[in-house]
Amino acid sequence: MYLEKNHETNSQIMALNDQLYMVNFIRDYLKKESNKNLLLPSTGIKNSSINSQISEYNTNQLLRNNLVKNSSRQNPLVTDIDQSLMAMRNAIITSINNKAANLQSQLSNLQQNKKEVNNSIANNPNQAEYLISTERQQKIKESIYLFLLQKREENQLSKAFSAYNTRVINPPAGDTTPIYPKKGIIIMLVFFLGLGIPATIMFILNEMDISVHGQKDFENMTIPFIGEIPLYTDNRNWLLFNKKSNNKTDVKVKDGNRDIINEAFRILRTNIEFMVGEDKESNVIILSSFFPGSGKTFLTLNIAVSLAINNKKVLIIDGDLRSASMSKYINSSKKGLSNFLSKQITNPDDIIISDKKHNNLNYIVVGTTPPNPTELLMNKRLGELLKIMRPRYDYIFIDCPPVNIIADTSIIEKLADRMIFVIRAGMANKSTLKKLENIYREQKYKNLSVVLNGTIKDHNSYEYKNSYYNGCYGSYGD
Repeated sequence: MYLEKNHETNSQIMALNDQLYMVNFIRDYLKKESNKNLLLPSTGIKNSSINSQISEYNTNQLLRNNLVKNSSRQNPLVTDIDQSLMAMRNAIITSINNKAANLQSQLSNLQQNKKEVNNSIANNPNQAEYLISTERQQKIKESIYLFLLQKREENQLSKAFSAYNTRVINPPAGDTTPIYPKKGIIIMLVFFLGLGIPATIMFILNEMDISVHGQKDFENMTIPFIGEIPLYTDNRNWLLFNKKSNNKTDVKVKDGNRDIINEAFRILRTNIEFMVGEDKESNVIILSSFFPGSGKTFLTLNIAVSLAINNKKVLIIDGDLRSASMSKYINSSKKGLSNFLSKQITNPDDIIISDKKHNNLNYIVVGTTPPNPTELLMNKRLGELLKIMRPRYDYIFIDCPPVNIIADTSIIEKLADRMIFVIRAGMANKSTLKKLENIYREQKYKNLSVVLNGTIKDHNSYEYKNSYYNGCYGSYGD
């Protein structure tokens, strides 16, 4: 098949070469100036359009030559025919050029086909070798199959003609079910093991777990518990694995939003309003914790936004002069609390920043990071600032560093009216709660209360619905 195809391709290539030769010959003949007034030779070009043009050209050329013989070349009719012949010659050259390009394209395709056919012919020995090997294997397996088939038939024949030398004296009797192992006992044993092993593991894990997880861990404490903020993320399936969701400083409270975290902050806002009352002279509240990452800044911003939505004038002061986490969220200018405390700025209005979304919310950021934050906080400038701001705002929140690390919080607490302590679920352990209870009983900080942040609960569970109901409506009973 490949040889026949190769022969056919060679024939087509030869025919195209002949056509291309004739096309080039006619084109060269037309371009010679000496052949200008001569007739075009008959061609073997397989193109009816070119042949008709050549025929028409020869007819006009004969007419022109006859006129020249009977008159002269200056005859107006001869001049007109010469111009017509020139135009026809250019048209024929253009048609021949198109035909030559077409022939070249066909010739290139045939050359490519010829190359592929030659490659296929060259691969035939390898294909023949593979087919011979396959045929050999087929014959071997066929002979083995026939041998085994013959043996099977011989065995069946010998079995059919052999006489049995055994007989049954007494047929078998008894129960068809096995006497061992006892299925019922095994099922009961597996059932009790299936209940006992998970219960034992859960009991051990519960006894070994010393972390704070929910509001039940505060039942035996006397410190006021004012709110519980659930761990929040947009993807609930990812919730249990992202235990740092409330560490990210972001405002989750939105006006008119009724999701879980907004309801939790509304409950916390209500408790804070009952706790502070209408006295603007005792409205300075600081937030602190035992450890970094408890979510102080997160709670400060969201509580302030919740109060601002409720038409309360709120001021947030970043009292952490070292890390300035709240200032990083606001992304403000370099002027702030440290510049006021160091007397670089005398007017407190110059360091107040207004919130872009809430008209009732203002900020005072850290500003320039000081080399001596503790000494700055100990001077009288902070007390003067709070004295000026108390009448202007309903609530003043100060985001303070953890109490166990540096003394800044103890200094600021002397100027504040109450303190909200943030406990992070999963981060703090139960021994921390005992320490916090001792601090409350010893009255180291004024009006101390606690907020539990980052609790993990099923939002459809009875426990959550019950705590939500108590938080929203239980205050009326109180």
